Amino acid sequence: MINKRRNAVVAVVGDGACDSGTADTARMVGMLLARAGVTLVCGGLGGVMQAAAQGAAEVGGACIGLTPGLDRTEADPAMSLGLATGLGHMRNYLVVLNADAVIAVQGGWGTLSEIALARKIGRPVVAIGRFAGLSRALDLDGMETARSPGQAVSAVLAKLNSDKRARLRQEPL
Repeated sequence: MINKRRNAVVAVVGDGACDSGTADTARMVGMLLARAGVTLVCGGLGGVMQAAAQGAAEVGGACIGLTPGLDRTEADPAMSLGLATGLGHMRNYLVVLNADAVIAVQGGWGTLSEIALARKIGRPVVAIGRFAGLSRALDLDGMETARSPGQAVSAVLAKLNSDKRARLRQEPL
């Protein structure tokens, strides 16, 4: 028998190296998403990715890490599953493509590329924190900002539930 129920998948993106405050934020995002029954996907390495995966794991959740190299074992041990892409930074597209929504937790140019790719393919994005290379706060059409992990996760879950209800209204009986 095939299980037709598909859990939501949310990408958590951010720097591969971060300070403890940013790691705490990412860890809490991971925990809150996992508690809501969401599977995480990320770039599979350290920093924000590692912290979000650790948070998910602490409450029994899962995080899939899409690594840049050819060896899936390069994934941080916090990942539930590491998958090699062999694509370097181009894996950013695969990360957001495989997510229903994206939470960006502070970052630099790589994180900004993930935000841009997510918006280009119509994925909702919620951002927390500051982004390197920008002189002011990130303010993009179709993207929300949040002040806390709880606010970010609530916004993403509301968007996913809204999209699900809209699809159900459109499906024929």
